[in-house]
Amino acid sequence: MADAPALRRLGESGLVVGPIAYGCWRLAEGDVAAAREKVLAAVDCGWTLVDTADIYGWDGSRGFGDAERILGEVLAAEPGLRDRIVLATKGGIRPGVPYDWSAEHLRAACEDSLRRLGVDVIDLYQLHRPDVLTHPEEVAGALEDLVARGLVRELGVSNVTTSQLDLLSRFLDRPLATTQPELSAWHSDPVRDGTLDQCLARTITPLAWSPLGGGRVAAGDDPVAEVLGRIAGDRGVDPSSVALAFVLRHPAAPIPILGTQQVARIRRAAEALDVELSRAEWYALYQAGTGQRLP
Repeated sequence: MADAPALRRLGESGLVVGPIAYGCWRLAEGDVAAAREKVLAAVDCGWTLVDTADIYGWDGSRGFGDAERILGEVLAAEPGLRDRIVLATKGGIRPGVPYDWSAEHLRAACEDSLRRLGVDVIDLYQLHRPDVLTHPEEVAGALEDLVARGLVRELGVSNVTTSQLDLLSRFLDRPLATTQPELSAWHSDPVRDGTLDQCLARTITPLAWSPLGGGRVAAGDDPVAEVLGRIAGDRGVDPSSVALAFVLRHPAAPIPILGTQQVARIRRAAEALDVELSRAEWYALYQAGTGQRLP
């Protein structure tokens, strides 16, 4: 599409990735062979940012770190794959706590992630969900220590408010590369709450989680799905491709993160890059998602 470049830079860093990312939050549902097939299909399609987290795989009683461990086994089994991807993970959630951004925990969490992934360095390390009980100066110090030790290349945040991002940035000596909000036609809050404006102002790349509305793209029985279906029918494409095009269209250049478990859907998602939503179509989806008529 005209407004979606083939490659996207993560913030002001030297990390350049494809316009769609592969998310590993469900990777632990299968075995290593299945994970290998999905990850390779995603990378072959140009989804060079692979995003996971230490909490992925946790089911409330067990499985903490399983998605990282399985991804690590895939990387070990595929020589050269590590060099083809930008590897992202997240830390800062502790089962039963639930949030801990203390320097002690972040250092331990990052080192544990490195061991499970079987790598020497994490390209993008992200704070997962806000811990309001740790002073941002301590958080910044821990993150900069990880970079200084060569364990992490770039830093990002996830699920934070604009003021939380500003506050952490005040104590960091380096710019954040990414922020990861929920963003879709169903959940367009980042368009209105300043998140995407802040990304443009600070040259931060937004990574959009749940770009298909948590599976609602297939429901077909809500206002957004109805508009998606109409646009998709006019173009002869899948509704999910239109949903991705909605996210890709914003000038902040969001990167949607897809966690689909079907290889066919991974390959089909590429058609979203050819869906050029008109201004009227984009706003029709936006209005359907908010449930309020635009003035």
